[in-house]
Amino acid sequence: MSKVRTRFAPSPTGYMHIGNLRTALYEYLVAKKEEDGVFILRIEDTDQGRLVEGATDIIYETMKQCGLFHDEGPDIGGNYGSYVQSERMASGIYKEYAWKLVELGGAHVCFCSEEDIEAQRQLATAKGVSFKFDDPCKNLSKEEIDARIAAGEKYVIRQNINPEGTTSFDDEVYGTITVENSTLDESILLKSDGFPTYNFANVIDDHMMEITHVVRGNEYLSSTPKYNLLYEAFGWEKPIYVHCPPVMKDEHHKLSKRNGDASFQDLVAKGYLPEAIINYIALLGWSPETDQEIYTLEELKKAFNVKRIGTSGSIFDIEKLKWMNGMYLRNMTPEKYHELVLPYIKEAVKADYDTVQIAEILHQRVSVLGEINEMLDFFDNYPAYENDLYNNKKMKTNPEVALSSLKAARETLAVTEDWSQANLHDVLMNLVQTLGIKNGQLLFPVRIALTGKAFTPGGAIEIAAILGKEESLKRLDASIAQLEA
Repeated sequence: MSKVRTRFAPSPTGYMHIGNLRTALYEYLVAKKEEDGVFILRIEDTDQGRLVEGATDIIYETMKQCGLFHDEGPDIGGNYGSYVQSERMASGIYKEYAWKLVELGGAHVCFCSEEDIEAQRQLATAKGVSFKFDDPCKNLSKEEIDARIAAGEKYVIRQNINPEGTTSFDDEVYGTITVENSTLDESILLKSDGFPTYNFANVIDDHMMEITHVVRGNEYLSSTPKYNLLYEAFGWEKPIYVHCPPVMKDEHHKLSKRNGDASFQDLVAKGYLPEAIINYIALLGWSPETDQEIYTLEELKKAFNVKRIGTSGSIFDIEKLKWMNGMYLRNMTPEKYHELVLPYIKEAVKADYDTVQIAEILHQRVSVLGEINEMLDFFDNYPAYENDLYNNKKMKTNPEVALSSLKAARETLAVTEDWSQANLHDVLMNLVQTLGIKNGQLLFPVRIALTGKAFTPGGAIEIAAILGKEESLKRLDASIAQLEA
């Protein structure tokens, strides 16, 4: 087991939660930091009641979009398959290992119904006392067990835990953790329907697939001693544990799919780039050794170190993600950016305008692609607006200044033949000099007049060049008439 082997083992229960995606990323980075490391995808679908149709395809698509390509998995195979738990269960492997554990003394057969046990638990809770199930089936002989099973009685297989002493394990993030055995429940390993519990199937699969590093959320810290007792009962080598702090919504609440918090798919639909999302979530709990914040996946492979994962939860800051997403967009070449935003431009602007020019005015101003529609709505639908928009102390404008500037601009532009952006710049800058006013006292009113909006992705000159002469003069006329009225 010298070669690093990690696994991402999601349940196909819906969209990819941000915390799950971060786990997948860290599993991937732990493996790929090593030259021959292996990253495995395993689908854990034994909880049939929670399965969502199409969710497995969402897992594949998410991993592909994020560049987290697995070396073994249900879709590409490998030497340790099947990589789908329900298929492994069909082979009888979990039942086989559960009975083997009974023979080894690490588990026992229990005929108490799960409902009876739960009733005892609730009774203890009502009395305000701690619950510890004292299983009478532990004293049954093999003959009694065989006879009751032959008679058709339902049974479960439960873990055996010696209540004396302690169990310890080392975690790469939290250090050495020791618990009193008396606090550990003897969990069910194999349910009465023949399905393994999540915890048991995990241990069996991880051992059989020779997983060397287990990366997961810190909510599993309390279960890890019981995992290790299973490894010891079988006489197996334990994996290296890396438990990660939670991703938080705020100081008191974890980010949760059940509470409707954004999934990876939600963020992509809003216009965040997968590579920006991956970059951002890498930093949720992990601190690089430098002040660098923008990382490619290849750079993350080299920089990542589990020893720099913190123990405190990290708050998911959508504004920080928005900033990072904007950095990714602005660092694109004009050609790549135009290709990316073209569908958004076509959705927002139906009229026949130059999409390359529109992409140019968006490039340095858009942080999230979902903002584009609202930014460009004035091209197709010239909005009604109040003259108060012309009031701006910084630009030294008001409706009176605006009316004067717009009339001068309209007269000058009407006789302008060359409508290129470069020539429009020269024409309007010369007009500023002629009028003896500040740049903003001309360009700010012209931009308002052309768009009817306080905030736009481009300035007056850029927008006029895109609108064209006829539409620009038409909008200037409408704005002048509104001011005169």
